[in-house]
Amino acid sequence: MQRSTKIVATLGPASSDPEVLRKMFSAGVNVVRMNFSHGTAADHMARAQTVRETARELGITVGIMCDLQGPKIRIGKFENNRIQLETGDPFILDAECSMGNQERVGLDYKELPDDVKVGDVLLLDDGRIVLDAVRVEGRLIHTIVRHGGELSNNKGINRQGGGLTAPALTGKDMEDIRTAATMKADFLAVSFPKSGADMYMARELMRAAGGKSMLIAKIERAEAIHALDEILDASDGIMVARGDLAVEVGDAAVPALQKRMIRLAREKNKVTITATQMMESMISSPVPTRAEVSDVANAVLDGTDAVMLSAETAAGKYPVQTVEAMARVCLEAEKSTELALDREFLNRVFTRVDQSIAMAALFTAFHLKVKCIAALTQSGATALWISRLNCGVPIYALTPEVGTRYRLSLYRDVYPLMIQYQGDDREQLLREAEDMLKADGIVEDGDIIVLTIGEPIGKAGGTNTMKIVRVGETYGR
Repeated sequence: MQRSTKIVATLGPASSDPEVLRKMFSAGVNVVRMNFSHGTAADHMARAQTVRETARELGITVGIMCDLQGPKIRIGKFENNRIQLETGDPFILDAECSMGNQERVGLDYKELPDDVKVGDVLLLDDGRIVLDAVRVEGRLIHTIVRHGGELSNNKGINRQGGGLTAPALTGKDMEDIRTAATMKADFLAVSFPKSGADMYMARELMRAAGGKSMLIAKIERAEAIHALDEILDASDGIMVARGDLAVEVGDAAVPALQKRMIRLAREKNKVTITATQMMESMISSPVPTRAEVSDVANAVLDGTDAVMLSAETAAGKYPVQTVEAMARVCLEAEKSTELALDREFLNRVFTRVDQSIAMAALFTAFHLKVKCIAALTQSGATALWISRLNCGVPIYALTPEVGTRYRLSLYRDVYPLMIQYQGDDREQLLREAEDMLKADGIVEDGDIIVLTIGEPIGKAGGTNTMKIVRVGETYGR
């Protein structure tokens, strides 16, 4: 059975070995994530080359996503690497401190004291440590520990409710964008954007570097929720980054926000990735918890394009088993996915010919119960539009563009195939597409398929034709 939902796996020490990578790809990885918070540019370039070579050997399509570090606001280091904070202890965040101790710690974001006022609640280490700000003096933030625990080097800081002014793109991020462009990354994930302007800036930097990556906005700030529409308009997709988001808005608010974000993204023809702690127990266990299984399944039922693994595959003991487990859960959840095409169509208005053809293909496939939709596409736009509504029919995107093929690896229900356009004869091209589907065992004689194509041949955005074909009969073979 084909899996509609795609799997994104983060690479790291546990998944650097080519043989492990091969097994992960065979288990179902569709996109790999390079976390630019760790490692050097050379490390990432080498991993990207290994990914491409391994996928080529296996004859599959695996996309590459580069994830920018962003302005993660962190504390500095401690003299003894860690301290123990008790409830009621005074503790100072000192922008000028070089080495921390039991009384204070430094900050990598020196402007933090300008953003904090008395009464603010500061959350450290993803909310495990809670501090109440009681006084701000110059570069010092005086706090009282509300919830204590162990605090170690370089842990992150959030303010409850958001509102920190750190820019979305740091100097390091700008350099990393150039690295992503050089390695021809298919996707670029931008951390902590607050507005559409942050995403427009990232896109301009990517274009200036000669890259063509799709831009994925990581929604992990409270401000991003309020600016969700404009961020979506400026991006190609979003990541529901539940870790930092939960710290800022409260963990109880995240499930409903996840559903809202996925729904809105699909309405705007954007892709979604659901991330953070999806199978975290499998870092050290060969089987997931029942709660993790439900979490992944719910994301699938929400309509997410992809689910993402982080430390599970980057540093965990069971990277291959984790991918296998996630694939099983996705497949089982997809059996219960609601098909509600007619209801979805009622209030849709289309402004483009190619989008109208895509919707016509969807409608026909759903009601005629065809074997598959085959979209011949240059940019991948037609396949994307078809995949935004669930018609229960697989979508094969046939493209001559290598870059498009890899970008299609993230779209739910879409399976990319390479085809070389020979000439500009439409019927000949459709015949070649049919032959390719038969050769790959996707269809057989007698199956009904829906084909979409544009004229003139080879022009992006030109899809203007839909054709219903009975395999083996239409062209007289």
